Amino acid sequence: MAMRVERFLEDSAARHPAKTALVAGGRRISFAELDRETGRFAAGLIALGFQRGDRAVIFMDNAWEAVVAIFGVLKAGGVFSPVNASTKADKLGYILGNCRASTLITQHRLAPVAQEAASATPSVTITVVANAPEGTCPAGAERFEAMTSGEYGDRPKRFAGIEIDLAMLVYTSGSTGFPKGVMMTHQNVVAAASSITTYLENTADDIILNALPISFDYGLYQVLMAMKLGATLVLEKSFTFPAAIFKRVAEEKVTGLPLVPTMAAIVLQMRDLKPGDYPTLRYITNTAAALPPAHIDRLRQLFPSATVYSMYGLTECKRCTYLPPAELDRRAGSVGIAIPGTEAYVVDETGRRVGPNVVGELVIRGPHVMKGYWENEEATAKALRSGPFPWEKVLHTGDLFRTDADGFLYFVGRKDDIIKTKGEKVSPKEVENVLYALAGVREAAVIGVPDPILGEALRAVIALEPGAGLTEADIARHCVRNLEDFMVPRQFDFHDELPKTDTGKISRRLVAELSLCGMTEAAE
Repeated sequence: MAMRVERFLEDSAARHPAKTALVAGGRRISFAELDRETGRFAAGLIALGFQRGDRAVIFMDNAWEAVVAIFGVLKAGGVFSPVNASTKADKLGYILGNCRASTLITQHRLAPVAQEAASATPSVTITVVANAPEGTCPAGAERFEAMTSGEYGDRPKRFAGIEIDLAMLVYTSGSTGFPKGVMMTHQNVVAAASSITTYLENTADDIILNALPISFDYGLYQVLMAMKLGATLVLEKSFTFPAAIFKRVAEEKVTGLPLVPTMAAIVLQMRDLKPGDYPTLRYITNTAAALPPAHIDRLRQLFPSATVYSMYGLTECKRCTYLPPAELDRRAGSVGIAIPGTEAYVVDETGRRVGPNVVGELVIRGPHVMKGYWENEEATAKALRSGPFPWEKVLHTGDLFRTDADGFLYFVGRKDDIIKTKGEKVSPKEVENVLYALAGVREAAVIGVPDPILGEALRAVIALEPGAGLTEADIARHCVRNLEDFMVPRQFDFHDELPKTDTGKISRRLVAELSLCGMTEAAE
């Protein structure tokens, strides 16, 4: 049956009103309470002038208020756009302006960055700030606590919309250096969430711990799927203190734990963990980059009660494939088969399907495929192309894959320059722009190098101005000040000049050859 995403929460509240929906920030919130607070938030937005189809940027960390904001925006008939809490003002301002957001929802500690970005965005007429002490809310902003007080009513009194409306815009890095807004309808989200919860065999009895940022679609879907199931979500701000996370796993009797390779590597380095310590853990999922087979084996030994799911996805369709756990021993390097209700196949440059062990581009068919990139026809036309039937568009992922004789998929590489590190897409050009803004940097190119944990690590290859006294530490500090955490290069390589094409442009391919050759020689 067709439905909108806010129904996930509404239906679960009707089925399990007293059950704990969310554990976060010292609060335990029942489904009935969460449903009521999101209804009040929606009514407050409408009273402030929020219209159907308006975009609301949610610039918050993993807080319970962010969950209220997500479902409140949907109940008000709007489109939410989650933005990482480490995002700097320039990029936040670009996103606000690009989607012409009417609303910015943030929290007190992020208010200075939010104000700087919103002040340069005329479309933003509503600003909501959570956790602002009395008298400290920025001028013209509304306190989050006032929005959920019931002052504006307990629920919106207008029609929110239908399932083909946009539900969310998730911004992902683009090859031009500017992030692109991935348009996902309610239908898209419902289809993806339904498929994933099917192969994970989720039920209302699950208790899911999420330490991934909810601005990252992998983390975001933990929220959406838990609300759909009527499961309990334990929301943690980060994985910075893994011992504390596993204390929560024990206390809350967690059954599901989503990880990325960096988190898995940290877990495997924890000396206090013993096999069988967490018997309630039913499954562990991994995506962003393939886990090394040795890490999969060690996770299975450490958590014998847990099934390990190796998966592959991208923002443009949420999830592409999963490896059925029964195949882990035979195909540990595979990312599996298409998720239920969808199709994944490999094509050559003409769009024709290729046979086993032939490298080509991965193509995805299904109801979870995005509607396109927000107001970016060129990028949309490149990604969404005519499919095998005249009535459809299919997603060309830009990723190179091959299949084995049984149709199981194996990731080979990427067609474009986008680097995927820590599960996030990074535009080299965006990082290069920041490097060039530092006085003393004459030439810069950012490349991805294989990394068993990150998938790809960012390496900045740099030529300095004559006499510039910049050190690696100087450049790293500059990057930390101006880039999101996952976009900061982990490695630096200095040369007198970077190689160029015949037209005088810096060639990333030649830079990569130069840098990798130099690193290899240095290691020898």
